[in-house]
Amino acid sequence: MSLSNINIKNKKAWFEYELLDKYIAGIQLTGTEIKSLREGKANLTDGFCTVLHNEIWMVNALIAEYTHGSHTNHEPKRKRKLLLNRQEIEKLKKKLKDKGITLIPLRLFINEKGLAKVEIALAKGKKLFDEVYDSVEDIKN
Repeated sequence: MSLSNINIKNKKAWFEYELLDKYIAGIQLTGTEIKSLREGKANLTDGFCTVLHNEIWMVNALIAEYTHGSHTNHEPKRKRKLLLNRQEIEKLKKKLKDKGITLIPLRLFINEKGLAKVEIALAKGKKLFDEVYDSVEDIKN
């Protein structure tokens, strides 16, 4: 895969959440993680983001172990630090205090400079009837 083709999406997010606000963040990865990501071996379905010590961390997102890695291979579901500026982090912290608001990863991609980025969104969980209504609307269109 070439760099521009890496675009791993969290398809469940649009179905299960109402997306309120989106941000693009850098992601701190180890050497074997970026190699595995360039092979397209990642899954964001169970991932979410949280605030720890005034930093945003992506938790439970899977980046598979690198096939040619040795004993230095990474743990697939480890916490990964997201790189945002201080004002964005403070804004997110304030909004996350509201009831029912969460921060989820939408897609993981490599930009034109070759850097790994993650698109995150403030989201509010949909009720069951909202999900059914959305799927009925999709069928009609």
